[in-house]
Amino acid sequence: MTSPISATAGAGRDSVVAARHLARWLALAASPTFAIMAVLTAVIGGPADMLCGAGQGSLLGGMVSMYLLMSAFHSAAWLRWIAERRGGYCPPAVCK
Repeated sequence: MTSPISATAGAGRDSVVAARHLARWLALAASPTFAIMAVLTAVIGGPADMLCGAGQGSLLGGMVSMYLLMSAFHSAAWLRWIAERRGGYCPPAVCK
């Protein structure tokens, strides 16, 4: 069975390359977006913090901690990008 990439012609291959390029940039956007959301939630607050019982009375509880964790989990794209730019070693778990 052939893969969809090998079955396509040149124009299809260009669209696959463009989609991968776009996905790579979107992956880089996730971590800073969640970090900004954490800062805004900590400064401004919001109705979602009222629903999180763990966040009552603590600046690092509730939605702020969730956004910080999401930012940390999505930082692999940044680590991969930095390793590629430096030309150094990148672990297989980060660089596929």
